[in-house]
Amino acid sequence: MPFNYDQDFRHVDFRQHPERYRVGKGEQGVLLVQPYKSEILPFWRFKSPAVARESSETIYGLFLAYLKADDFVGADMARKFLQMGFTRARRYANHRGGKKYEGPVPADKKGQSGAHGRPERPRDPEDPEKAEAAAIFKAKWDEAKQHPDYLRQKEAFELRYGK
Repeated sequence: MPFNYDQDFRHVDFRQHPERYRVGKGEQGVLLVQPYKSEILPFWRFKSPAVARESSETIYGLFLAYLKADDFVGADMARKFLQMGFTRARRYANHRGGKKYEGPVPADKKGQSGAHGRPERPRDPEDPEKAEAAAIFKAKWDEAKQHPDYLRQKEAFELRYGK
């Protein structure tokens, strides 16, 4: 099943209701699913390679703790934050100021991934610090998405609740 953006994210505790969570594609829901967003977001930073290293290691530690607690939703959300660290750092590496698309996000599409019909801005010369920060997050993201316990819990979650 695709990620359901029509849920009342302000009032759903996904730790209490994991059946309402869907993995979706990529980073879908990363800034919506509570209480995980509030637990992970304070550690998510990619300003420099040193900051990205500390951030990715902290988030990976949360990922391992969620796995140990058999909390797949938390582990998947931590995986999404690692992925988002990579994608956002890459965006800033390619686009000074982080603006990849022209114009504002339509009000009904806020919080969702994608350009929503907006044209992409031209790339700037690559920022080597942001590129290195992206590579740091990419390594941790790869480690997370290939972790044997994550793969086992993901399969069990999808068998129980659907994709």
